[in-house]
This record gives sequence, C-alpha cells and structure tokens, in this order.
Amino acid sequence: MLDTAKLESFCKEINCGCRLDAPMSELTTFRIGGPASFLAIPDSVNKLQSFIRFCLETGTQYCVIGKGSNILVSDSGIDSAVILTSSLEGITCDGGNVTCLSGTPLIRLCSFALENSLSGLEFAYGIPGSAGGAVFMNAGAYGGEMKDVIVGTTHIDKNGNTGGFDKNELDLGYRHSVYSDNEYVITSVCASLTPADKNEIKAKMDDLLSRRKAKQPLDFPSAGSTFKRPQGNYAGALIEQCGLKGFSVGGAQVSEKHAGFVINKGGATAKDVLSLVEYVKETVFKNTGYSLEPEIRFIG
Repeated sequence: MLDTAKLESFCKEINCGCRLDAPMSELTTFRIGGPASFLAIPDSVNKLQSFIRFCLETGTQYCVIGKGSNILVSDSGIDSAVILTSSLEGITCDGGNVTCLSGTPLIRLCSFALENSLSGLEFAYGIPGSAGGAVFMNAGAYGGEMKDVIVGTTHIDKNGNTGGFDKNELDLGYRHSVYSDNEYVITSVCASLTPADKNEIKAKMDDLLSRRKAKQPLDFPSAGSTFKRPQGNYAGALIEQCGLKGFSVGGAQVSEKHAGFVINKGGATAKDVLSLVEYVKETVFKNTGYSLEPEIRFIG
C-alpha cells in the first residue's frame, strides 16, 4: 500500500510539487487513464534526485512520465508514485551544441533551434512529447531520428546516482535506446546541430508540419503511432489492407484518416484501446503473416 502521507510530507520538506489522486486522463495525450495515487512534480534535477532516493530508501515503487505522449494508462490508475518531469524545462546553447532539460517540450526545442538558425531537428517539429521522451524511444519522422543529432545525455540511475551517456553508449535504434532497457531517468539531452539559413529551416519545418496535419488524425486524442513499423512494410498499410480503417471498440477507433493511429473518439477506456490493439494484431497476423508490435507503453 502506497504511503501517500509520507510521500506528501517529504515533498513539502524539499519544496517539491505534488498531487493526490491525480487523473492521468488529464496528463496523457490519449486522454485516458485512472488516477495516480501520488504524483510528484519536481521542478529541478536536485528535487527529482531527492524524491527518487526517498522512494528507494522507503521501498516505494515509482514510474516516470514526461508530456504523457506514447503511453496508455490503466483505467484503474497507477498505485505507485508517479514522477512528472514536465516541469524540468530549460535550454542552453554553446555554438551548435544545444542542451535542454528532459521535460522541455520537443516542439520548444525545435523552435529554439530555428530561432538560433540551427538545422537538424526539422523532422521533429510537431512530434508531441518531451525531449527526454524523444530520446528514450529515439523518436523519428520523415527520414530523421533523434540518433542523427543526439550526442549525449545525463540521468539518474536506479540507485539514485547521477551519470551520463555519450552517443556511443545510447544504443539508439528504431524506437529504442539504452533507456528502454534500464530504470534510469533522463535529466538532460544534448544535440549537435548545424548552422543554416533560418528561412530554409522554417520552410522545411512548415512543410513537414503541414504534411503531418494532412495525413495524421491530430484533431483526436491519441498516443501517436500505435504500432512500430514492421520490417519490409508499414503498419498503417497492413491495417488498411485488412479492412480495419474506421473499426471501433467502444470509444477507441482505428483512425479513418491514418490506419496506423488508434484514436480516442470520445469516452474511450484503456480496456477499449487494448481490445482494439489485440484485435488489430490478430487480424493483421492472420491475413498477412506480419506480427505488429505496439509502440505505445502500457502503464498501470
């Protein structure tokens, strides 16, 4: 049983924001999920480290989320301490090296690069989520990936100690990083960008954003692309080939605009989404032989 009183008392001691029974439906882009019994909202790396160490010392289970994209939270919520890193924001620049705290929105990082006439992050403009989350899953789109620009990170490890990885240690692959396989919490991200003409950068960003708006169901809540791209094909194409575009379970629907997205049409539950995901996986495998792997992380 989570000792929320003890957690709340500690947060007050270190001046760390917190909430009890925080509805995760308000903190995720899917707009789905029951309450987090306890939500910690540190606004500095020191407070984040202190809270993690307190959890380790007291045997309190915890999980970490950023801007709430790419995740689906259980309808019953989360009975462990949830750490929200979205208040960890800030960007600094040293020539072409741009460093930001992990909770910085990816779109803000892209805009900073534009303002400073630095190229390399155009592909990421419009991708929801935080910079830390983008590195965690090596986010990518339109031929670019975070691995193309990331040169290092800092983190808090599973023992509560600070550390860091350079690019060679990050094991960045398709929707994967070293952080996918450990319990470390990313605290900052450093990208190496290239000086370029600001107008050319903006033109590319605007073009990619307009293509996103034209092809993706951005007018409905979702967690982004639902499935990873199978080798040699595309998840959306396979799902559409199986006649599943527009197929629904409860309030969850395979988008009619892009079959690679499961959307919340209104009132969708996590159970609806999970049932739909399983049905899509089974149908695609039965009809095409391709085994789809969810890109979404399931929590709670």
